[in-house]
Amino acid sequence: MLTVGKDARDVEWRLRRGRLRCPGCDGLLAPWGYARRRTVWGAGRAWRFRPRRGLCQGCGRTHVLMPVNVLWHRRDGVEVIGEVFARCAAGQGFRAIAVAVGRSQGTVRGWVRRMRACAERVRVGFTVVAAGLGADPPGLAAAGSTVADAVNAVMALAAAAGRRFPELVAAGVDVWEMACAVTGGMLLAPPAITGRINTNSTLVTLLD
Repeated sequence: MLTVGKDARDVEWRLRRGRLRCPGCDGLLAPWGYARRRTVWGAGRAWRFRPRRGLCQGCGRTHVLMPVNVLWHRRDGVEVIGEVFARCAAGQGFRAIAVAVGRSQGTVRGWVRRMRACAERVRVGFTVVAAGLGADPPGLAAAGSTVADAVNAVMALAAAAGRRFPELVAAGVDVWEMACAVTGGMLLAPPAITGRINTNSTLVTLLD
């Protein structure tokens, strides 16, 4: 899976012109059909889309090209899950969060558990990436919980990325979409996968 921009026409244009590269070997991707159609639920709306597939001309691997507002194996948009992450960091319980975001208590409880499980990895990974994006690495004070510390690191990375790549902000890529991008859509994935927190190469993919 490769995280790309939100505009399907722009993704198609870049794919056909050799502007997208394989995250494994840096080879050029070429069009290779489509993945299955899916529905994603955002904040007050739902949308259906069918992701494009790209075939690497170097190593021969195929990649599903996912928009930057969709996380791995999640049917809810990253803006909803990001809001849950932020509310959890602020100390809200899953029942109050469920009411605020319009999701079931069971769904939100599962997200909160996953956030608490991956928070330390997110904090460390995002702090490292934020430091790599700026000449003045962020000094992040403890925020009172592992989830709050992780959210602070996400915000620090977004601020650093906005300064390094102002085109991202101009293109409307928000904080949680940046978080989705640098984890390759795997912000809440299991440990072995969450270790993929990347450098600025994925952010460049959104701009190329």
